Amino acid sequence: MQRAWTPPVRYIFAAATLLGVFSALQSYRLSALEVNAPMAMAIWRPLIRNLVYWYVPAALTPAIFRIAYRFPLDAPGWPRALAVHALAAVAFSIVHVAAMIGVSTMLTPKYISTMTFSSWTSWIQRAYLTNLDWALMTYSAVVGLSYALAYNRESRARALRAAHLEARLAEARLKTLEAKLHPHFLFNTLHAISTLVHTQPDAADRMISRLSDLLRITFSHAGGACIPLHEELEFLQKYLEIEQTRFQDRLTVDYDVDPDTLDAEVPRLILQPLVENAIKHGVAPRIGPGAISIATRRDGERLCLSVRDNGVGLTGGSRAQLHGGVGLSNTRDRLECLYGSDHSLTFVESTPGLTVEMRVPFHRVPAGADQSRTRVA
Repeated sequence: MQRAWTPPVRYIFAAATLLGVFSALQSYRLSALEVNAPMAMAIWRPLIRNLVYWYVPAALTPAIFRIAYRFPLDAPGWPRALAVHALAAVAFSIVHVAAMIGVSTMLTPKYISTMTFSSWTSWIQRAYLTNLDWALMTYSAVVGLSYALAYNRESRARALRAAHLEARLAEARLKTLEAKLHPHFLFNTLHAISTLVHTQPDAADRMISRLSDLLRITFSHAGGACIPLHEELEFLQKYLEIEQTRFQDRLTVDYDVDPDTLDAEVPRLILQPLVENAIKHGVAPRIGPGAISIATRRDGERLCLSVRDNGVGLTGGSRAQLHGGVGLSNTRDRLECLYGSDHSLTFVESTPGLTVEMRVPFHRVPAGADQSRTRVA
């Protein structure tokens, strides 16, 4: 168990003052209701008596908290701790009764001076035994409060550690997904280049140059799970230049980007798998020219990203790809890891082709902010 938190002294004495005032008013009212009372009691007498009654436990609360921490009752050596607490409770009751006797002596000096030694001894014993049960209950209540605060602090610390661990696990999973995505993308690009090396060497050379630019952008932004949308579009443009080199006049690209979304935060490489899927399963099988349209807009607190193609639509193979492909399944997992249930990824058949729309929370990237931070749901 972690060390118990001791409340600030000002809070302890504020609570003791409230209890003392309440008890004093109660005593004063009870005395006023006495039928045979010779005269009304002065309010200051019960006030002093009851304030001292509660100020003594308040003054001893830090010491009781330390004893409770040093000798916990939930530890293996609880019998020894129980004995220590019993002795401490008796000592507390003695100090408490001694303080109350001192106050009574100051408040009624004439009455005390007329007492004999025998009556004085009996009065002390009677005062101690009368207040013993309350003193023991007060000590037990303070000990119980110390354990309650300690357990609450430990529970919050455990919850915080669990949240940090969950965030680290989610971040590790996210990096694993990104690590899987990079080889997949690179392999597909190199395969496209290899098909042109012997038949169209100039085109292959241009694709290698574009790939070099693409890798340079990738490594310059390595480490951040999220980047501004304009950087994602820059990367996507380099990738599409490679694909346009491969497809030549068969592929045209159209951008419909809302300028207000350019500084929005998006996951790295979130659009590339969608565009790659549109080219591979939509444009490539199509006879004749193909087109890819990329659009971004803001819808309230949501950022909407869409990739549309005029390809062959959802054939049997492309339907299987939606469920088992590396790129799209990776995209789903990354969105789940980053946003939990606060996102959507939908596929809508159009005439012709297919539209993929993604909706994520809209967050602007602050100017000069560190892009290495990760927001994990």
